[in-house]
Amino acid sequence: MSKIVLITGASSGIGKATAKLLLKKGYIVYGAARRLDKMKDLEQLGAKLLHMDLTDDSTMVSGIEEIITCEGRIDVLINNAGFGSYGAIEDVAIESARYQLEVNVFGAARLMQLVLPYMRKAQFGKIVNISSIGGKLANPFGGWYHASKFALEALSDSLRMEIKHFGIDVILIEPGGVKSEWSDIAMENARKVSEKGVYGTMVDKMIETGEKFKNKNTDPAVIATLILKAITVNRPNTRYSGGFMAKPLLLMNKVLSDKMMDKIILSQFKK
Repeated sequence: MSKIVLITGASSGIGKATAKLLLKKGYIVYGAARRLDKMKDLEQLGAKLLHMDLTDDSTMVSGIEEIITCEGRIDVLINNAGFGSYGAIEDVAIESARYQLEVNVFGAARLMQLVLPYMRKAQFGKIVNISSIGGKLANPFGGWYHASKFALEALSDSLRMEIKHFGIDVILIEPGGVKSEWSDIAMENARKVSEKGVYGTMVDKMIETGEKFKNKNTDPAVIATLILKAITVNRPNTRYSGGFMAKPLLLMNKVLSDKMMDKIILSQFKK
């Protein structure tokens, strides 16, 4: 029997690549995003589209209800939607910070709440939360983004233990550098918020360094393959990492002191 999958943020990047791969593998895929026009190619491949805004509870409720009405169950939730609100913590408006957490944390958490009753009833389910290596280590100017991913990691760890006895797995994916529009949006936010202030020099250096490494970022299909592996093995790992510099940076963060990591990271921000 084909598994029923809901993927948020399916209009681009990792979400779209994952939707394409799972469709190819015979999954019934519901792609959710605010921009339905960006998912027309998925629709042509057989995906079912949902308009969903993770800051609008009614769209999340109606989306889950539509899947249950049509399919009777949800086997896999892939919480992929998210963005980076970059800028110095001193400069980022609290309203913008709240929006960052609303999308990256509370939206994902609300969808978990909505699917869990159906997964518990089936005594089966996979909840895949797309975190980041930025959920384990933090860079300057990404404070609110990192806060959202650190929170998603903690929520996933707690939930994993709460629902293990119901036969439901909670899996974290921690990508490193991936080719997508995410980086351009994050850097543009940083430029708008902090480039003209006291942090301008560091922001310019961050953007310059990011441009140098851009062509080394991993294709989203690599992360999609990682997600496929995570949802098909009988006993998935709690965490999977992949993408440019993911494993080396996570290892360094694990074995080095905070001050040593600070020194290494800050060395990338010197003119």
